[in-house]
Amino acid sequence: METFSSIECFVRSAEVGSFAEAARRLSLTPAAVGKSVAKLEARLGVRLFQRSTRRLTLTEAGQLFLGEVSGSLHTIQNAVANLASAGGQPAGTLKVSMGTVFGCLYIVPMLAEFLRRFPAINPDWHFDNRQVDLIGQGFDAAIGGGFELPPGVVARKLSPAHRVLVASTDYLAARAPIIEPEDLKLHDGILIRSPQTGRVRSWQLTHRNQQHSPLTLKARMTMSDSEAACITASQGLGVALVSMPFASGYLELGRLQRVLPDWYIDDGYTSIYYAEHKLLPGKTRAFVDFIIEQFAERGLKQRFSAV
Repeated sequence: METFSSIECFVRSAEVGSFAEAARRLSLTPAAVGKSVAKLEARLGVRLFQRSTRRLTLTEAGQLFLGEVSGSLHTIQNAVANLASAGGQPAGTLKVSMGTVFGCLYIVPMLAEFLRRFPAINPDWHFDNRQVDLIGQGFDAAIGGGFELPPGVVARKLSPAHRVLVASTDYLAARAPIIEPEDLKLHDGILIRSPQTGRVRSWQLTHRNQQHSPLTLKARMTMSDSEAACITASQGLGVALVSMPFASGYLELGRLQRVLPDWYIDDGYTSIYYAEHKLLPGKTRAFVDFIIEQFAERGLKQRFSAV
């Protein structure tokens, strides 16, 4: 068991490049983690890390050993967690990342039903519009769109990630009509900055019949959040380009209306992401299956589609 603990200390330290950060995630002291790894090195007769004051670097032997043991470690940990589940039911802390407003609007309202089914699971939910390092930061799952898929992570599609143009009735009544995409040149744009890059992306509009046209809307102002852009557009301040999950509520209440309703931007899919394991922890499997079920039952796939 001591060797297993040492291997866990080694793998966590290799993942984050620091005894101190590994210790924080394992609820140990940095000295204890360093001592445990040193014992493992002595037992194996090889040095696994090159140590410096700034960072740990794997030796060639360390890289080989990590490749051999990391997958098996995760499988064993997941097997132990599943067997230790309360009464055979999924249990444990469920660490999930999701966008702030999206999570509050659509995922948090599912929480009561989730906990009714799985009372032994303790949610640890993080709200952030940036992509997280799912494995390195110890997340069980993440929900979002437009993320790069790193090695060891899989994605299950939940809904289209469509963006649409919206404006208030007052704004549209007071300005030049928008009949074709090129008419957007004459209007004030409310555009979204990418939370990953801080830049305003260049977009291509897609017609229902699959024609394409560049988005010529010029930025009058920029926001870092679609909900903020919807609030701004509802004040009659311009045409906003926003994600459908945020626009849908305003459209249903009549606070905003679609501009060029036959056109939209296809930004891929909103998905649920989780680490790929031969034996997925019961809590993670329960959450993934539950979210997919709820998106279907609540009609969110259709609601988030612009076509």
